[in-house]
Amino acid sequence: MAQKSALTKKKKTGYAFGIFTESLIYNMFYTYYLTFLNEIVGIQPKYSSIIIFISIAWDAVTDPMIGNYTDRVGVDKRKVMKKSLFPLGIIFIVAWTNVGAVFDSQLLKILLYTVISMAIWVFYTMYTIPYYAVVAEITEDYDERTQIRSFSSLLNAIAVGLGNILPALVPTVAVLLTEKYESNAYAVVAAIISIMAVILGFICCKSLNGVYEPKKALENQPLQKTTLKTTTKAFGEIIKMKPAKFFLLFVFFFLAASSMIQANLTYMVIDCIGMDYDTGIVFVILSLVVSMAITVPIVEAVAKAKDRRFAVILFLSLATLGEIALKIVGLDMEIGGFKIMCILAPAVLGLGIGTFWTLFYSMGYDLVELDEFKTGERRESTITALPQLVQKFGSAFGILMAGQLLSLYGYDSSADVAGNEALFTVVTDQKIINGMENISTIIPAALLAVSVLFAVLYPMTRKRVNALMAQLNKKRNNEDYSTDGFEKLL
Repeated sequence: MAQKSALTKKKKTGYAFGIFTESLIYNMFYTYYLTFLNEIVGIQPKYSSIIIFISIAWDAVTDPMIGNYTDRVGVDKRKVMKKSLFPLGIIFIVAWTNVGAVFDSQLLKILLYTVISMAIWVFYTMYTIPYYAVVAEITEDYDERTQIRSFSSLLNAIAVGLGNILPALVPTVAVLLTEKYESNAYAVVAAIISIMAVILGFICCKSLNGVYEPKKALENQPLQKTTLKTTTKAFGEIIKMKPAKFFLLFVFFFLAASSMIQANLTYMVIDCIGMDYDTGIVFVILSLVVSMAITVPIVEAVAKAKDRRFAVILFLSLATLGEIALKIVGLDMEIGGFKIMCILAPAVLGLGIGTFWTLFYSMGYDLVELDEFKTGERRESTITALPQLVQKFGSAFGILMAGQLLSLYGYDSSADVAGNEALFTVVTDQKIINGMENISTIIPAALLAVSVLFAVLYPMTRKRVNALMAQLNKKRNNEDYSTDGFEKLL
């Protein structure tokens, strides 16, 4: 493991810029892909959401295998990240290319976009698992891990903004294209995002030189093989840890809630708040970004003063109450003729997202040392892969529910003429509008409440983690050790 002295501010900054590669692609996909498939490709919402669910569920196969592989002796996480970048960028552009005018068949379009979406997540996972896992290898300091992730999360606020604002310019881009190609305005934006993602991903990989070294084999240590059996065994051992169960459930329910809101963002702006898309989405994204930027340093300060678990419980409880308040007041509320909910609704979402992404991975890093104490192995990537797997299932579930609920409430855009980005038909049926409002407020509030409950049950406090580290260091040095102070972790 590299010495902490090698973690200079420049190195930390270079690493943090890697969040753009992950976040730009993640946010454009989760906020706009359901809308793209519904409105541009012309697939019915209930099928569009299934496409996204299947493509992310496919990661159930790739996540554990990639995580287990990058934990192997001799595997260089930087090289795995680098190899993923160009394929990820190219496939992401293809995913936003419209074939709605070529294929009239719903079935053909469903099959095509399912395969393309599955390919995105393979290369996305190849980048993100090593990216997040490497922090647990370059430092074991409780507060330094929080600091690194907090700075990355602060930059993530900018990435979230770009990942949402750039696609919001699609109607403008469509005007600049000829009539024949206007339906591929999303692909133009995806190309811009892909170029940024690839360049910043390479900068991140370069910053890890000197602070990260691949694991080296000990004398007489046999070479490891990545098989389904070894992967399943590793995951099974990690899930058996008491804290891991509560942590994974906390992750699942939060991502289900936030992804449901993000997937419904376009409909929230147009039909619930009642604004023109071009104007409304700008207010929404700016509010989301500012809210995240304000939230991150406050959350970091609370986590440093108390601990990460306390900060998560506090701020996600506030976000839950905020979503309930939005439903009670109504998303069409006005103050002096201004649609104030285009500011308040995304601010509540930003509070939740800013909190989660600041603390989520650093909370998971603590499981690495707990696993090492119990098994004698360090499995940073495997422990990163497991929450990522659950994270994606939670996100997929949230989008699936958003699409299914849209259909249940009566919304169907499949009869629209595909290819016109400006074609977001304003809904006049109050039942559908109320349903869209529920998808953005009270339903995710219920999911958030469950997430907070599991955070409360998660036992990894600062005090217990420090006690664990003291005894783990004794165990590493072949000294007598005990489990005093962290019995609840075992």
